[in-house]
Amino acid sequence: MARYTVLTPDAQHDDDHRVEREVAGGDVDFIHYTTADASDIPDETWEKVDALLVWHVLPIDQRVLSRLKNCKIIVRCGVGFDHIDLATAGGAGIPVSNCPDYGTNEVADHAIAMMLTFTRGMTAYHRTMTADPTGNFHWKHGEPRRIRHKTFGVVGFGRIGTAALLRAKAFGMHIVGYDKYAPRGQEIALEIERVESLEEVLERADVLSIHTPLTEETRGMIDAAALKRMKSDAILINTARGPIVDTAALIDALRNNEIAAAGLDVLPVEPASMDDPLVKAFAEQPNWLKDRLILTPHAAFNSAAGRYDARANSTRTMMRYLETGELWNCVNGAFLKA
Repeated sequence: MARYTVLTPDAQHDDDHRVEREVAGGDVDFIHYTTADASDIPDETWEKVDALLVWHVLPIDQRVLSRLKNCKIIVRCGVGFDHIDLATAGGAGIPVSNCPDYGTNEVADHAIAMMLTFTRGMTAYHRTMTADPTGNFHWKHGEPRRIRHKTFGVVGFGRIGTAALLRAKAFGMHIVGYDKYAPRGQEIALEIERVESLEEVLERADVLSIHTPLTEETRGMIDAAALKRMKSDAILINTARGPIVDTAALIDALRNNEIAAAGLDVLPVEPASMDDPLVKAFAEQPNWLKDRLILTPHAAFNSAAGRYDARANSTRTMMRYLETGELWNCVNGAFLKA
């Protein structure tokens, strides 16, 4: 049986591939780094590896790909792959796969949790009770709203968007979905209303939840013009990718009461940059922003079970290809050399 060498350049774990070794078996040598700089890894290491298991920290760009002399597959230990040069990898004959079969429930739950936090007035109740648990022990300090029969707008109803909208349906919400790439008829199976333009879902949503990948088409999609189309009492939620939302435009929209609230798990620059007007305002918490903005640190995917699935399922995808040639979840098939 062949023996393989696998590199994780930007590992998000510190247990020397415990899960990966368990899944792959004894015929794989794992090399472990936790860096965002490809130059921290010797050329000879890049050159000898049979596969990469990559996270989201180190860009897999042309400079990295040119150093791979023996690599047969790159597997992203997660869903998003906008930091990987798919065309260059494909031109070099290296398939790139992602791991769509993890974190779906966690991200959907996170989006709904953000919605409920706002609609039930949790931030105001928590803030006022923290300030004075006795004196502020009164329902008047929050402004919950009923969500039954309200419209949950979803931009992108793939796996995670579908999981989120099904949860919203359970609360009695009406679902309006926009996804130009979803197969026709998917909306029938989901029993949702499909609309044909982003503008329509923006205008109709009481809660708008973003579930699209980051592409040149979606980058900056929620900009000043998009926000002006939303209802003044609408809530925006983004658990997808940070650059989809123009955060400077968003903080202006909140300041000018063009929308009611926003929950973001992702930001254009991560970790958060104080150069971002939204992040700066969040840190300062002016009165006009209190209880209207939630930020979480790209953590929607996170649970012990979710982290295990990301590692185990990515390793299974890698080993399947190395051992049998069967390719799962390929995201650069259009660029692969025949």
